[in-house]
Amino acid sequence: MSFHDQHMGNQASNGEAPFQLHECFFSRTDERGIIQAGNYLFKRVAGFEWDELKGAPHKMVRHPDMPKGLFWLLWDTIKRGRSIGAYVKNRTKDGLYYWVYAMVVPCEGGYLSVRFKPSSPLLATIQTEYEALLKAEQTENLTPQASAMRLLARLQELGFDKYHHFAAHAASEELLARDVGLKRTQNATISNMRKMLNNAQTLKQESQGLVKEFQAMRTIPHNLRVIASRIEPAGGPVTVLSQNYSTMSESMSQWFEAHVLGEKSNFSSINGTVNNSLFAECMALVIGECGEMFSAEEQSLDNQDVDAERKILSKVSADRVTEAYAGLQDVRTEADRILQACSIMHRHLLGLSSTRVLCKIESARLPDTGETLTDIIDQLADFQSRISEKLDHIVRLSNEIRSQDFETQRVR
Repeated sequence: MSFHDQHMGNQASNGEAPFQLHECFFSRTDERGIIQAGNYLFKRVAGFEWDELKGAPHKMVRHPDMPKGLFWLLWDTIKRGRSIGAYVKNRTKDGLYYWVYAMVVPCEGGYLSVRFKPSSPLLATIQTEYEALLKAEQTENLTPQASAMRLLARLQELGFDKYHHFAAHAASEELLARDVGLKRTQNATISNMRKMLNNAQTLKQESQGLVKEFQAMRTIPHNLRVIASRIEPAGGPVTVLSQNYSTMSESMSQWFEAHVLGEKSNFSSINGTVNNSLFAECMALVIGECGEMFSAEEQSLDNQDVDAERKILSKVSADRVTEAYAGLQDVRTEADRILQACSIMHRHLLGLSSTRVLCKIESARLPDTGETLTDIIDQLADFQSRISEKLDHIVRLSNEIRSQDFETQRVR
């Protein structure tokens, strides 16, 4: 039976453990993944006694349906001091299963994991992907690392450049779906951050479109020089102007690629920063809910310092809020840089326009230029118009991001 069939089937016959949408729980491990603490809800859902859980490796609740590549990626990420989110299928002591969206973050002495029940349509997609990956591990003898690389490649095919981008999308998707399922107002901060992320992704697409426009028009100044060589002496004004136009447009294209595209560019930075802030905000919300449920639990686990665990939860949540806030500050800075870049590009574009007009004036003075030269100059005009339109769109998107950043700060 596939993961999807198991999830969609009747709970009484498919072995799904009781775990409600409004519930969330946590556990804390040392650096080796040995369970140190948790709340009563974790014990209840897992079905183990606390003395069986404490001191045991966290993988004791791992379901065999899970591909090993996911856990290789998880450990590789948190060992580098980064947080991560993932869909995980767990197994209870009596063999039932339950799905969680888990968010894991390094904390003092080890790692903190908070989990809640996923309910968005994305879960079914991931179940299918895990099933295929597990089959590949078994039939192709993939190592955990090779399996993780295949998972990353598959997520790229689904539109996520990095795993962390997928994790942020999934976390926000699940929390918004959870709000709907619980019939409560969707979280305004997450909704605003999602809008910022959509605009950041559109910004990247627009910047790529600009570079393609520059690449597509490179032959036009060359064709202009060829025609000019036939109708005027060598080094004539049309030839010189066409050379100037070619140099200026090439310089603009290179400047844009260097400052706006690439891994360390403004556009990539803003996209990555919004993703980081979105994930941090989602984690802070879940940790906060875990803390509230922990405080409300009537039963405590034996020999557990409840006050100490509450302090750990509170600190990790506060750190995530700080991280999200700092990210939003960076987003505003990057948006301002993009606006400055567009201002510079507009000034360069005015220079191109002046050169094109002079070229048109000079061509009109030449005898027998024919329609070909005029057509090419008109093509340059069309090119500039498209560039100007894209720059205006980028400016609008950047201003929207700044506005959404302000609104997010206001509602937090």
